[in-house]
Amino acid sequence: MKTYLDEIAWNSDGLAPAIAQDADTGLILMVAWMNREALALTVNENRAVYWSRSRQKLWRKGEESGNVQQLRELRLDCDNDVIMMQVEQIGGIACHTGRRSCFYRVLRDGQWQSVDNVIKDPKELYQ
Repeated sequence: MKTYLDEIAWNSDGLAPAIAQDADTGLILMVAWMNREALALTVNENRAVYWSRSRQKLWRKGEESGNVQQLRELRLDCDNDVIMMQVEQIGGIACHTGRRSCFYRVLRDGQWQSVDNVIKDPKELYQ
């Protein structure tokens, strides 16, 4: 029997990019990767679970920092190869740098400039 997981166009590594968007503000918080198991766990646990390519393992967003992403809505793009989650970002920090969003740099005069402040020092988030 075909499930929602079978409808995803997983890449050759069995992954799909997953965009986390703040459900209230629309701000893009981060982009990470999911495999079948990560997506199934996300749906079952109602919180973002990703696949870490660098560590080659599942990671529940906020498992170390406490900045969990509670799932509000799950969407799939028209090509079935990008997942978008509308989430409630617990703690207000999505980025490992201690910022609200991972997209905190803006191109100005040919240079990337940080425009968003650090909310909490990463040393305090990951002890």
